[in-house]
This record gives sequence, structure tokens and C-alpha cells, in this order.
Amino acid sequence: MNLSIKRHFTPSQINIYFSIVCFFSPPVLGSVVSFVFNGGALCSVPLLAVKRRRFNIDRPMLAMTVAIYAYCAAIVLASIVNNTIRADAVYFLPLITLLFFPISYSTWSITEKATLVRIVVLASMAACFGALALAIVQYYWLGMRAEGGAGNAIVFATVACLSVMMCLAGAVSGIERAWKPLILAALAGAVAIVCSGSRIIWLAMLIAGIAVLLINRRKLTGKNSMRLLLIAAGIGLVIVAVGFPIILERTDFLFSDWDALSTKGDHSTALGLRVALWQIGLGAFREMPIFGHGIAASRDLMHQGFQDQFGMDRGFSHFHNGFLTVMVEAGILGAIALAAVFVVAARNAAIVLRTSTDTIERFGATMIVATVITYLIAGLTGILIGHDILDSTLMVFLVSGTYLASGRQQALPEPASTPQASQP
Repeated sequence: MNLSIKRHFTPSQINIYFSIVCFFSPPVLGSVVSFVFNGGALCSVPLLAVKRRRFNIDRPMLAMTVAIYAYCAAIVLASIVNNTIRADAVYFLPLITLLFFPISYSTWSITEKATLVRIVVLASMAACFGALALAIVQYYWLGMRAEGGAGNAIVFATVACLSVMMCLAGAVSGIERAWKPLILAALAGAVAIVCSGSRIIWLAMLIAGIAVLLINRRKLTGKNSMRLLLIAAGIGLVIVAVGFPIILERTDFLFSDWDALSTKGDHSTALGLRVALWQIGLGAFREMPIFGHGIAASRDLMHQGFQDQFGMDRGFSHFHNGFLTVMVEAGILGAIALAAVFVVAARNAAIVLRTSTDTIERFGATMIVATVITYLIAGLTGILIGHDILDSTLMVFLVSGTYLASGRQQALPEPASTPQASQP
């Protein structure tokens, strides 16, 4: 019995359970991914301290770490320059998730790559089916935009989009021979995203999907390419058939909002509020372009801007554009540092895709590409960094994607041998 329990709770086995939860939970269980990811990193800190784990310092991982830490430093520097450390301190907590990147990478890389890549694909498949089940209940039974377990339609759609891309990548790359369930799961996830009504993620899903297909185009030849075209056409027809009323309604809202804004100057609609936020944000950025105003000040700027410029009593936590939010809070230095995170990630992926023919390495690079595309497009009208689910999911995909693409598996340190007692 004890041997069986020990076998299930070896470091490698714990990593497997941890990975399954991290890739399954974002669209279905929401903030569970934050607790699991941050909790796992916290547990890894003492293990690294007592040398029961080793720091795994691969060059691509080191480049990512430098970029992430530079962004965190820019946020803190903005508060120091503005003398708002006390007011901003509580808003520094989300940075901890980002700072865990090298720790999580070192722990995650004790898992065999072949095992991890299967977990990514199969857990994402389960996440897509779970996302669809929740979307059906929320949209058709409760009469609300699908929010999954995230409690926010855009956040739900963003993380579900990543699950869809992993299913698609698994099917077309040859990682899993049973490609039909993966295609079905990708379709389920896509329908869930349509039910969320998140128009920007519809665009992200389309572009990321094209990128995944282009990366794997060499495997899509002859019968495979024809089969894929038929599948893609079928998926498109199902999405249109199921989601047509939703797509039509959300498109109608967009044109209605645009008409109200352009003809009446109405900023009370969803589109109008975003435009108002962008105007307020750009004005605030021009006032403090280098270091920004600090995190806490941005909330006051939004509230005051709505009152002064639009005669509205409204408040938000962000400017509905990821880079604009950072530009107001940490200036151009913060924006450059944040851009560097995605540039470094994309560069790491591009190098692998250009030089490697290994299926697992290319899958890891595909993970990174899909993540970068999804987050950057979602961040155009929403949050990029600063939400617990989005931050944790970003780290999960960047850590595992970087390891699969260009990392080395890390061996566990050998236990110290106990010296034999001297014979009398």
C-alpha cells in the first residue's frame, strides 16, 4: 500500500497531476489555475533552496526571464518615480505570478517532453468539452453571455481559444493519432467561444488557427490536405449554423454602437466607453510619457476623465487596451518591456520553427505562437496583463511552450548517500 502511494506521489507524477490541472482548468474552473500555478511555484521555492531541484537555465528561458523581470521592474520604477509605492503596493501582487517564471520552468522541466505534450493536448481536449457544456448552460438556460468558470466572457474566450489551438495543433501535427476527437473538441471549444459573444476573440481564433495550419503545412499534403479542407469547411458550417444568431446579434450591436457614437457622440455604449477610455488614456500618457502615473493613479485618472470630458460617473480598472494601460501606468518604458516579453517569446518560437524538424519541439513553438497571437489580439480591446487567470495561463503556456520547444529535460538531484557505520 505504501509503495503504491509513493509511486503516485513521486516528483514526476506530481508534475503530471499539476500539468493536467493547469491545462484543463482555465476555461472550466477559472481561478483554480491561479491557485495551482502559484501554489506549485511556492512549493518549488524551498525545494530549490535545499537543492532538491536544480535551476534549469536554458538560453531561451533566460531571455524570457530577463524580459519578464524587466517588465516587473518598469512597473515598480514607475511607482518609485511617482512616489506612490504605498498606494500601488497591493497592485504589485499579480507581478508575483510573472516572477515565478524561472522557478516554474525549472520544476516543470523534470517532466519528459513526450509526456507533457500529451498532457497539453488531452487536457485541452477535455477543457474544450467542459467549456462547451458550461457555455450551453449559461447562454441557452441562463440567458447570459458564456463566461465559463472564469466569470468574465472575454477572459473565458481567451483561455478557451488557447485550448482550441492546442487541440488543432495536436490533430494536424501528428502528436495524437486519434485526430477525430481532437477536431471535435476544437469545434466544441469554438462554439463555446462564439457563445461568449467576444468578437475580438473570434478574430484571434481565426488568425491563430491559420497560423497553426501554416506551421504544420508540410504535414498537410495529398489526402491529408483534402481531408483537412473538408474538416475545416464542416467546422465552419457548424459554427455558422450554431452561432449565426449570436454572430448576427453581436455584429448588430457593434454597428449600432458605432452609429450612436459617430452621429450622436454617445459614449454610453460598449464601443463608446472603450473609445472614451482610449481618449482618456492617450491624454494621460502624454502628461507622463516616460515613467507613467503608477497603477493606482490610473484608476483615478479614468474616473476623473469620465467626469471632466464626458460628464459620466464611471470607473474602470484598465483602459480596455493592454498596451495603453501599461503606457499610462508605467510609461513608454513599461510598454517597451511588455512588448519585449512577446517579442522574445515569438523569436524563440521562430528559431525553432526555422531550424527544427522535431515534432515535439515544433509543437512547443506552436504553443508559443498561438499564445502570442491570442493575447496580443485580445489585449487590443481588453486586458493583456494584470488578471489572475490570464497571467497564470500566460505563464503556463510560455513556461511549457518554451521547455517543449527549446529546453532540456532536468534530472532530479541524486539523494545524498548515507555513510555506512564503521565496523567494530
